[in-house]
Amino acid sequence: MGEVDIKVDWANVEFVSRTIPTLQVVVNPLLRRGSPIHDQTFQALRDLQADDVRFVPWFPYPRLAVAELLPPSADHTYWDFSLIDPVVSDFMDATHGHNVVLNFSTIPQWMFKTVKPIDTPRDPDKVDWGYEDGTELRDPSMKEVSDYFARIVGWYTQGGFTDELGHRHDSGHHYKVDYWEILNEPEYEHAIGPQMYTRLYDAVSTAIHQVDPRIKFVGMSLATPSKSPDFFEYFLHSRNHLPGIPLDAISYHFYAVPSGDESSDVHPFTFFEQADHFLDTVRYAESIRRRLSPQAQTMLNEIGTIQPEDTGPPTGGTPPPASYWNLSGAVYAYLYGQLAGLGIDVVGESQLVGYPTQFPSVSMVDWATGRPNARYWVLKMLRENFGPGDKLVETKLATPSVYAQGFVTPKGKKKLLIVNKRDRGIRVLVPGSVHSRLEIVDQSTGFNSPLPSELTSEYLTLPGFAVAIVTLPN
Repeated sequence: MGEVDIKVDWANVEFVSRTIPTLQVVVNPLLRRGSPIHDQTFQALRDLQADDVRFVPWFPYPRLAVAELLPPSADHTYWDFSLIDPVVSDFMDATHGHNVVLNFSTIPQWMFKTVKPIDTPRDPDKVDWGYEDGTELRDPSMKEVSDYFARIVGWYTQGGFTDELGHRHDSGHHYKVDYWEILNEPEYEHAIGPQMYTRLYDAVSTAIHQVDPRIKFVGMSLATPSKSPDFFEYFLHSRNHLPGIPLDAISYHFYAVPSGDESSDVHPFTFFEQADHFLDTVRYAESIRRRLSPQAQTMLNEIGTIQPEDTGPPTGGTPPPASYWNLSGAVYAYLYGQLAGLGIDVVGESQLVGYPTQFPSVSMVDWATGRPNARYWVLKMLRENFGPGDKLVETKLATPSVYAQGFVTPKGKKKLLIVNKRDRGIRVLVPGSVHSRLEIVDQSTGFNSPLPSELTSEYLTLPGFAVAIVTLPN
C-alpha cells in the first residue's frame, strides 16, 4: 500500500468558488407514478436539497416529453399534458424552495420536414430512438417552434395558454421557473448548427419572455464541446443575436466512455485521463466566454461516465459491478473540485435514474429498488459540505493516484476533499487532522449513506475509489 503526504497551506487562498454541485433528472417511465421505484426516487431527490437541478423531458419517450404530438387541424388542436404533468408536478414538489432549470428539449417531430410522417408508439413507456428525424423546420420563421415552447411555459407558470385556434387551456399551475434551457445537444439532435441554433434561441427566448419575463435562459447545451469551437465563438458573440437578447448562461456536457475492447481494470485510467482532457476543453471554452460574454454563467449540467455497452443496442438488465458506481462517483468528485477552481457555476451529475434502454450506467439509484448508489451519496456529501463562497487553498501532493483540495467555507471551516483515483488502498497523511470529522464513500458503504467518524490519527487509509471529506477541528 502506497503512502501520500498531503500538504495544505490554509492561509494561501488561490480561488473563491462559485460552484454548485447538483444533478439532472431525465424523464423516463421509472419516474411515473405507479413505478416500483417512484416514491423512493423522488424522496432521494427531495433529500438532496440541491439547487439548479436540471429537468429534461427527452425525445426517446415522446409521449412523456412532447405536449403536442400532432399538428393542429382547421378545427382542432392536440395539446395533451396528461402524461407529462404528473412527473413535472412530482419534480417541482421534490425541489420546492430551490432554483430549477427546465428543458423541454424536444421539438415536435411534425415541425420538421420529413419524407414521411414519424409514427409515435402508443405505449408511453416504449422507447423510440427514432423520434428526431429531419433537419429543416417546416416554418422557417421559427414562429411555430417558439410559440410551442411559450405555450408550455404558460401552462406551467401562468395557469394555462391560448392555443393556435384561440381556445383557452387552463392548467392551474403557477410554478416559479428560474431557468429555461433551450434544446439539448443540438449538434446531435436534428444536426442543428450554431447559426440555426442562435436564431432558434433568439426566437424562443423572445416568445417565452412575453409569457414570463422573470425567466433566465441557458443556451447551447453541447454534447461535444471539444469539437465545437465555432459554436462558442458564434453563439457567445452579441452581434449574432437580435438586440436585447439575454445571454444568461451556457451549458455543455462530458461523459467518460471507454472503448469496447478495454478491460474493466483499465477503466479508471481512461476515465480520469478523459476527465483531464475535458478540463482542458473547459479552460479553452471559458477563455472564449470571458472574452465575448463575461456576464454569462457556465453550467456543466451533464457530467458522468458511461459503460461501452450502453452506447449500443440494449443488452438486458444486468447492473454494472458494485465498484463501478464508486469509480464513477470518484470521477464526479474529482471534476467538481477541479471545476470549482476554474470558476464554473454549476456542475451537474447525470442522472437521477437511468436503466436499460436509457444509459443504465449513469443512474444514481438502483433501477430495481430505488436505493441510491455511491454516485448519489458522493453528490450528497459534496453538496452538504461545499458550495459558493468556499475558498480554495494551496494543496500539494506528489502522486497522480490521489486528488486533494483544501477548502475554507464562508463560516471558516477547514475541509479537505480527497479522491482515490485507483482501485487499491492508499495511506494518506493529513497534518493536524487528529479529532477531525471524516465522511467517506467507498466500496464498503455500498448503497448506504456515509457514516461520519472521528480521526484518531493523522494517517488515513483510503480504500479503492474512495471519496473522503475531512473537516478539521476548530
